[in-house]
Amino acid sequence: MKSKRIYPAFTISKKVEMSLKNGHPWVYCDELRNEPEGLKNGELCDVFSEKGSYLGTGFLSLNSKIRIRILSDNANENFSENFFRRRIRYAIDYRKTVMGGDFSACRLIFGEADGMPGLTIDKYGDILVSQVLSYGMDMIKDMIFRLLVEELEKDGVKVSGIMERNDVSIRKLEGLEQYKGWYRAEFLPEPPSNITEITENGIRYEVDVENGQKTGFFLDQKYNRLAVSKIANGKKVLDCFTHTGSFALNAAMGGARHVTAVDVSQFAVDTARENAERNGLTDRMDFLCADVFDLLPKLLEEKADYDMIILDPPAFTKSRKTVGSAERGYKEINYRAMRLLPRGGYLATCSCSHFMENRLFVKMVMSAAKDAGVQLKLIEARQQAPDHPILLNVPETDYLKFYLFQVV
Repeated sequence: MKSKRIYPAFTISKKVEMSLKNGHPWVYCDELRNEPEGLKNGELCDVFSEKGSYLGTGFLSLNSKIRIRILSDNANENFSENFFRRRIRYAIDYRKTVMGGDFSACRLIFGEADGMPGLTIDKYGDILVSQVLSYGMDMIKDMIFRLLVEELEKDGVKVSGIMERNDVSIRKLEGLEQYKGWYRAEFLPEPPSNITEITENGIRYEVDVENGQKTGFFLDQKYNRLAVSKIANGKKVLDCFTHTGSFALNAAMGGARHVTAVDVSQFAVDTARENAERNGLTDRMDFLCADVFDLLPKLLEEKADYDMIILDPPAFTKSRKTVGSAERGYKEINYRAMRLLPRGGYLATCSCSHFMENRLFVKMVMSAAKDAGVQLKLIEARQQAPDHPILLNVPETDYLKFYLFQVV
């Protein structure tokens, strides 16, 4: 360590020391061995081992159980504007490489996976949608947004607006207010509408960046939807939890004989129908507002015939405490779908909850298959799209499980 330290210093337990050395960026409040005086929420602070070894520098959060989010373990880093410009440049270049022609609509920054803790930036053409979930990042967002605009302009992308989707309850844990709306700055115009259009897998969607779920669209399933479209040709498909119709539209575009798109939200169903009309696919699709948990048993009684069923439910659990009940919910819909499908039918099933770990999800699927009296032939096991990168030493970045099976 060559430079003199200028930040408040924390000492941490041996347990979290190993975690940080292995690359995990979080320090929880109960893992701290001291509490320096005069701390300011969101400021940078240093982390040291019990033996005095420097382990990293990160944002302090006085309200959160995650007390420190590490930015870097380089003792010579000065965390200037250039530091954050480099991080943004790395993130942009990575997406340009792994997404290729799909760079126009992608996740541009994925929090800790891009060394930008608590920051999500999605790109919909020339509109960016931001969500800030850490106090320290919120303090420097003006600089971050300006750097984003400057770096994207180098690549020929002139940002026309940044929508802030800070309307999530987790911000309360950071002591931050909840709100949404266009970010205003001298270097940035305000778009005339919160509605924009994107194209994904050759399908056009209308995206409401202010009122749509999350940041307006679920970009992480991009290539999983493409995998469904490749085997949907000629099949009668049931898409459960369709939301705005993305899996259903991919199935229809892939040549499905007919697709039924189901969601409990009438707004979602109406949006899915509009997206189908936008793509000229309504002649092979119908739309139903219903609770999937009620619908699947009813379809079984009616002996409805489908060649393929897609299960893309919302996260049934957002904490470890409710994993058990979530597992029962996943099993219920998978069991019903397996009973409904004929031998040779196809099942696409997934979970977007980090807490429903892959081993638990696979165990649940196997249990559902046993109870349904079927066997499953694995076609593909997939994860989130590469614009949502997974750091192997940060399990929280690995959340999406997607499986394609044939029922045999």
